[in-house]
Amino acid sequence: MKPRDLISEFLSVKRFAMAGVSRDRSEFSRKLFREFRDRGYDIIPVNPGADEIDGIRCLAHVRDINPPVTAALLMTSPSATEDILRECADGGVTLVWIYGISGEKEISPAARKICQECGIELVPGYCPYMFMPMTAFFHRIHGFAQRLLGSYPV
Repeated sequence: MKPRDLISEFLSVKRFAMAGVSRDRSEFSRKLFREFRDRGYDIIPVNPGADEIDGIRCLAHVRDINPPVTAALLMTSPSATEDILRECADGGVTLVWIYGISGEKEISPAARKICQECGIELVPGYCPYMFMPMTAFFHRIHGFAQRLLGSYPV
């Protein structure tokens, strides 16, 4: 499936895990977490170093989510992403969005291989804000710049 189709599919899922949500309220991942919540999504925060995120119980592992989710947004460092992908596979996740700002080139071959071996569809290295309707001007500019550079997903 094309990345743009996977993005649309992901955004149609109203309940998913968000791994790597920061404990720091001012961090980007927290802002994105709140944006999804404000738009009516039921986001399950995953961070082994936090008990709660914005008043919502935070879980240490994707496999701990009950009932399980089928999708996850990874805001994790590249060094943690491969382990989280395996955890997603163990937890029944079939669609993963690995956050990035410049697209597919940000995804490691190892991460791609894990997804392929585990039957996980991958949204590779884009920022969700670029695809949300009525988003802030800066995010629309980011999408416009990617279109100009030929790196916007089709």
